[in-house]
Amino acid sequence: MGPGDTYRHPIAWDSEFEPLSLPDLLERGMHLAGNRKIVDFYGRRTSYVDMVAESKRVAHALQRAGIGKGDRVGLFLPNVPVYLAAYYGILMAGATAVNFSPLYTVEELSAQVEDSGARMLFTIDSSALLPTAEAVLKQSGLEKLVVQSLADMLPRLKSALLRIVGRSQLSPIPNDPRIVPYGRFIDGCSEPEHVAIDPLTDIALLQYTGGTTGRPKGAILTHQNITVNARQTLRVDRHRGERDIMIGVLPMFHIFANIVVLNRTVMDGGMIVLLPRFDARQTLKAVNRVRATSLPGVPTMYQALLDHPDIAKTDFSPLRICISGGAPLPLPLKRRFEKATGAHVVEGYGLTESCIVSTNPFGSWEAEKPGTIGQPLPGTKIRLLDKEDPTRLAPVGEPGELAIRGPQTMVGYWNRPEGHAVFQDGYLRTGDVATIDNEGFITIVDRIKDMISVGGFKVFPSQVEEVLHSRKGVKEALVIGIPDAYLGERPKAYVTLEPDSEDDGDSLLRWINGHVGKHERLCAVEIREELPKTMIGKLDRKALRAEVAAQAETDNGALEPAG
Repeated sequence: MGPGDTYRHPIAWDSEFEPLSLPDLLERGMHLAGNRKIVDFYGRRTSYVDMVAESKRVAHALQRAGIGKGDRVGLFLPNVPVYLAAYYGILMAGATAVNFSPLYTVEELSAQVEDSGARMLFTIDSSALLPTAEAVLKQSGLEKLVVQSLADMLPRLKSALLRIVGRSQLSPIPNDPRIVPYGRFIDGCSEPEHVAIDPLTDIALLQYTGGTTGRPKGAILTHQNITVNARQTLRVDRHRGERDIMIGVLPMFHIFANIVVLNRTVMDGGMIVLLPRFDARQTLKAVNRVRATSLPGVPTMYQALLDHPDIAKTDFSPLRICISGGAPLPLPLKRRFEKATGAHVVEGYGLTESCIVSTNPFGSWEAEKPGTIGQPLPGTKIRLLDKEDPTRLAPVGEPGELAIRGPQTMVGYWNRPEGHAVFQDGYLRTGDVATIDNEGFITIVDRIKDMISVGGFKVFPSQVEEVLHSRKGVKEALVIGIPDAYLGERPKAYVTLEPDSEDDGDSLLRWINGHVGKHERLCAVEIREELPKTMIGKLDRKALRAEVAAQAETDNGALEPAG
């Protein structure tokens, strides 16, 4: 789908959720919160009233620059206050926001700018971001960069220290008419021209996939997709309506944080404590300082917090819920974190294309089923498709490909006419193999593409990893298939260990092969200091496979006889 297409969802919804735009969601949050704060950034706080006013100024400035319906505007930002003002301002102007990871290289950012057709880009004067954005401006269809000062968003003392001591972290704004300081961009702006938004058809967000299967694709999400999902997650929260102090360390360029940290919190009138990047010490310090009630994260983040010595002096008593997503949550890690903090850790599930799909019950240890991704959110239907033939349902009682039907699922892929192929009979195919019990709790078995074929038998890496995690001293584990001349593939594990572990690769191999089935037995266990991770901090199986394949190619080349 592209700029000239009609963006109607392939499914006709009789949704139980009324149409709601994102600007209206922000207004609802402001009316609910009153004079309370929406953002805390290292101690500097902004009220809902002020954030709404600033978002309107951004919208007015965008309209003054000729941005409106049908235009795309990029966000090349970490978790900083201007993210909120720019995000909601873009949407108030009737335009579409495009999230770009602040970790992108020039090549990666340029490719997605070109693919999305973004005309303008918001960023900050960080030396890690601005030079990249400037390089992309010179080689893409971008028309303008809007650059906010990082120091201007900090409390007065921290701002002064950054300007003096941390000057190397900042990049001066180039003297280029296409690069405009944020303050100048919104100067003289106030109320934007009202834009009529149809939440069901107008595009709010282009959200690029992580690129686990080739070139990243832009998932098209309407206003209704996102506001429905915020309302779905609120509906299952037994603490909704209570003041929520949310630790916002998950990157908001990712769909998990965009829904759970940003829009869900704003709609309920809560406060987001923004942290630009994950650092265990800074995160624990923020939990203490603000008396946080919510701490969403990925499993590797919870592991890092457990590993940090400051966890012993952190007050977790106000913490009501920790929502884990992005990767499977090992049961031993869940139990250790809950024991150390007293907080409830619930596992959920979602995709870029479907936002949040399911979760275990919030705040109820008795009702949850650890090891599952919970039950579907309200208004969400699921089915299991045959792994070999997705036009048929999976045989009763057997794992199948999880497929989702709900008002939070995307319209399609940007500039990809073939995008509807991911829908089967109105259900979005996820590529994940799952089982569903008689109470509707879903268990992810593995990714279809991650299955290892051992002599014709399918081995699920996540099941072997689960057994490895049950071994005391195993910290992280990834299992991938290694080519085998006789069986085709054999599983091999790559593991990091806790400091007190007495295992080595050989002892762990002997142990694991005594605890798994014949075809699941590993050919080797390799102990490492660390395992590759994605930009949001989850273990990266794709990167590990690529690394191992490249090393094998190098080794094979070295063994070839000289010509």
